[in-house]
Amino acid sequence: MKKAILVVSFGTTYPETRKKTIEACEKRIVDAYPDYDVYRAFTSNMVIGRIKKQEGMSINTTSQALKMLKEQEYQEVIVQPLHVITGSEYHKVLKQAEPFRGEFTKFKISRPLLTYHRDYEKVIESLDDLISPLSAKEAIVLMAHGSEHASFATYACLDHMLGDKPVEICCVESYPHLDDTITSLKAAGKTTLHLYPFMLVAGDHATNDMASDDDDSWKSQLIRAGFNVETHLVGLGENKKIQAIYLSHLSELMNEEEQE
Repeated sequence: MKKAILVVSFGTTYPETRKKTIEACEKRIVDAYPDYDVYRAFTSNMVIGRIKKQEGMSINTTSQALKMLKEQEYQEVIVQPLHVITGSEYHKVLKQAEPFRGEFTKFKISRPLLTYHRDYEKVIESLDDLISPLSAKEAIVLMAHGSEHASFATYACLDHMLGDKPVEICCVESYPHLDDTITSLKAAGKTTLHLYPFMLVAGDHATNDMASDDDDSWKSQLIRAGFNVETHLVGLGENKKIQAIYLSHLSELMNEEEQE
């Protein structure tokens, strides 16, 4: 039986972070499932178009990849999203995958990073290595993308579950807001902040909206608010514990299949 795993992410036009994050996650999956052929798809048509223009590389959408797998006569296909929340991009995967449900002997779609309660607990645990070196006056600020989708509440839930850990999550879009975070950090007596993207890749948002010297970047806003700021262009996909969470989602899905 020909078997494939399709790894789907939003994508990025930044080759360096693509290699460190998306490709790193794909490699973990390749190593863990040698009996499966592993393929890539992106959900962002804009990113796909720019990569084609800038690098001459063609990347499939979810529907294009599934059509290709059907034409190549794969019988079992597992889709593993690398999205962070069950937001609009994940639902785009579901919509494009739906017409193919009857085209394969086995067809399953796994889940994004944050779906079940245990996912939140594992993600919080993955931050321990960043937290442990901090002094009492230091804190971490995570830049999430945010969403207009109802799943934007994912970020507020995770922020709440962090409890008294020196970590704040806020979003480029939607809630929680950076202004609220500034107020909270000042009240906690924090003076030095470490800015990280809470995104799979350290791409455009991390490079420009978070870490640049532009007047409206988060770095600049936090400096004006009186904090010392250090930026870290490290995507979630570089974190081996995050990679392991995606692998655990695949493993759970495979075990469900075996029990059917």
